[in-house]
Amino acid sequence: MVHEASPVESPWKICEEHRIDEDVGFALPNPLEELPHPFDAWISIAKNLTALIENGELRAEVEKLPMFSIDDLQGHKSQRLAHLVLGYITMAYVWDRGDGDVRKVLPSNIAVPYCKLSEKLGLPPILVYADCVLANWKKKDPSGPMTYENMDILFSFPGGDCSKGFFLVSLLVEIAAASAIKVIPTIFNAVQHQEQDTLKKALSDITSCLKKALEVFHQIHEYVDPNLFFNVLRIYLSGWKGNPQLPEGLLYEGVWDTPKKFAGGSAAQSSIFQCFDVLLGVQQSAGEASAAEFLQEMRTYMPPAHQNFLLSLESGPSVREFVLSKGDTSLQATYNECVNAMVSLRSYHLQIVTKYIVIPAHQQSKKNQTSQEPSDQENKGTGGTDLMRFLKSVRGTTEKALLKEG
Repeated sequence: MVHEASPVESPWKICEEHRIDEDVGFALPNPLEELPHPFDAWISIAKNLTALIENGELRAEVEKLPMFSIDDLQGHKSQRLAHLVLGYITMAYVWDRGDGDVRKVLPSNIAVPYCKLSEKLGLPPILVYADCVLANWKKKDPSGPMTYENMDILFSFPGGDCSKGFFLVSLLVEIAAASAIKVIPTIFNAVQHQEQDTLKKALSDITSCLKKALEVFHQIHEYVDPNLFFNVLRIYLSGWKGNPQLPEGLLYEGVWDTPKKFAGGSAAQSSIFQCFDVLLGVQQSAGEASAAEFLQEMRTYMPPAHQNFLLSLESGPSVREFVLSKGDTSLQATYNECVNAMVSLRSYHLQIVTKYIVIPAHQQSKKNQTSQEPSDQENKGTGGTDLMRFLKSVRGTTEKALLKEG
């Protein structure tokens, strides 16, 4: 006789509409590389971005483009590719050579289709993590492995291979952690059915995925040069929120009458680590108010399907409460290992930020000798936060989630 699960006991699962892929998690599986005519004109500029900027031709080329209607852009993958490309073009148009000659108005031939497309996708009209990391990759040999050697990015900013190193390593960290997403339904169902052994095994699986993600993160030293990152790539990832170069924000001509402020791309826009915070009951809202607010705000820069997934996790059963209620030291230890894997990732992120932002900022201010110490802007993340303070707060809150023994 088949027992039908009662509504309360129904197995928790990841729905198709969450757009989470079995292999690459939150990343877009096999992104498209080309758009149909006439949108190929956008692709052509994005592919030649570096040369156009170097020759001083980029802005003129962008201004010459006709205005295209996005109604003909059908399908999620085409729309994501177009959002990525328009994001690149917008960043290049605003910052150009990165020498302080900043444009405060995005012309309507780009602004109108970009804003309409953004509205359709539920994303802001600025280059976000979901564009430059999650939808900006291809395999060189389609049947080969997902490794750095067999992968490339679709579009680059000036700074040589810095874009490739930064975006691909970020993607590979994301993919390494993605294997853990598949375990989430097992965890919730184990809590629902009070199955401690199943829960322990599932938590251990997540721990090993997070450890693997940390190993992959180490590749950044090999592929990303700190000076190129700080002095070149970072400029193109900067947004117009909390940025003294665009204090009012950016005016999207033909869309809004007043300038709008949007944060630049930031790892805080990755759903993966927010997802494990929610799962493990790490209360980021218990940390500094500003850090918690920033993380909440960054959710609005994620694809809506991923925002909804995070919300669905929040309504799931509390793993932390369950582990606490059982008072089983071995289960608590397994839970703590999982939280510690998150702490390690965040500690490592702090080291990376020190090497790639804080130290180059100090070196630059020494060279300039005009200011005694790095300006606030130099120590700010591309998302517009005070980076070290933000990351330390997030790590501290993660540490607080560890269960005390006994």
